[in-house]
Amino acid sequence: MSKPYNVVLDLIDLYWDDPVAFVQDLLNAEPDSWQAAVLGDIAHNRLVSVRSGQGVGKTSLEAWAAIWFLCCRPNPKVICTAPTRQQLHDVLWAEIAKWLESSMVKNLLKWTKTKIYMIGHEERWFATARTATKPENMQGFHEDYMLFIVDEASGVADPIMEAILGTLSGDENKLLMCGNPTKTSGVFYDSHNRDRSRFRTHKVDSRNSKRTSKENIQMLIDKYGAESDVVRVRVYGEFPKAEADAFIALELAELAAGATVEPTGDTLHLGVDVARFGNDETVIAPRIGMKVFTLRCYHKQDTMVTAGWCVSTAKEYLRLYPQLKRVKIKVDDSGVGGGVTDRLNEIVEEEELTNWEVIPVNNGAKPSRDEEEHYDNLGTECWAMVRNLLQENFSGHLQGGPNGMELPNDERLITQLTQRKYRMTSRGKIALERKEDMKKRGLDSPDRADAVVLAFAEIRKVVPIINTERRSVTERVSIAERR
Repeated sequence: MSKPYNVVLDLIDLYWDDPVAFVQDLLNAEPDSWQAAVLGDIAHNRLVSVRSGQGVGKTSLEAWAAIWFLCCRPNPKVICTAPTRQQLHDVLWAEIAKWLESSMVKNLLKWTKTKIYMIGHEERWFATARTATKPENMQGFHEDYMLFIVDEASGVADPIMEAILGTLSGDENKLLMCGNPTKTSGVFYDSHNRDRSRFRTHKVDSRNSKRTSKENIQMLIDKYGAESDVVRVRVYGEFPKAEADAFIALELAELAAGATVEPTGDTLHLGVDVARFGNDETVIAPRIGMKVFTLRCYHKQDTMVTAGWCVSTAKEYLRLYPQLKRVKIKVDDSGVGGGVTDRLNEIVEEEELTNWEVIPVNNGAKPSRDEEEHYDNLGTECWAMVRNLLQENFSGHLQGGPNGMELPNDERLITQLTQRKYRMTSRGKIALERKEDMKKRGLDSPDRADAVVLAFAEIRKVVPIINTERRSVTERVSIAERR
């Protein structure tokens, strides 16, 4: 019997049910009290679920658990997964590599980009990284000793979680789920609610962690409110309230913000929400296909400067993406936005910018003919279109398909999209909460969200209706196909 294998037998004997001592002795780390409690539960229980705020050290915990299980069980399999490739490989798998490299067991285990295995036992003694995109990625594993580690578990679709649970048939087959509690349904949510008796559960509040920035936590509380869903999820480790009058659910926006989508098509769309002066932002949202790029945000600039930034941004993307043939700039034309629209039209004519179209959008106007019965105004209809796209994206994700929509990972954008409420009018139509009412609740004007909505709002002019008696022309607008 080889010397390394004798060392492993000693580790198994010494640390079988004491992962805390393993982490202290062999990884040279000192777990926080909650991390120690979770590690102890993993050793003595099959199902463990941890919901937490951000920055508390859950990724370190997952890495420690993976290395301990690999060293302290015979012929084990550790399957690590997360909703996105970036979260799995750039965060969790990289964290395992970091702790393994500085550990006293680094000569026993070989790390690769997708697999960690016990040297000399590659076929049966390993950990692997599998992105949670298809249920079959989680199937086909059979061993007496198995540990599934699910990072950002709220974002993993139920069919995938059900495949994992179906694989855990043995007494020493274990599951560790960790994540921010972003949604109020699914296996992760149920593990802390109706299925709580089956799981050992933990809640970790960022305010109680020595690893978090208390200044940043206070900033979030001051900015979004102590009882906002943003603070509940990202600080308290609580599930969102999921208010019935929230127009867009947090989980929908979070999923799109964590996605990666290739820009497709030959058209650049710019959504432009104009603020001019004051505390509100002027925001330009570039979109190609179903990918929204980093938002361009400005403060206290006049309409001429805003028009210049729109042209500059469009030309920049035309250089970066040679496949682009057309530009559509959609401007919130109410209020000061009219000046931006006028100046952009002048620039397009002066510079002979072919295939450039400047489209004024009046959110207070009537919705399209097909949607008049459902929405109070055009702005609500446009927001509903984005909500529907987010829901389609989420439904596709639940079915194991790739993400079909990408938003910038911008906290203010996500908050603005998900904190706006709606009401039902006396005529039975849906109306978005007014910006004035949002400000009364202590919220920002949804400038970033409005710009993104404009980027998706394909407005087209229909045949004008001539009123010969009043000598006027009435133009109808409608929502065109988004893709």
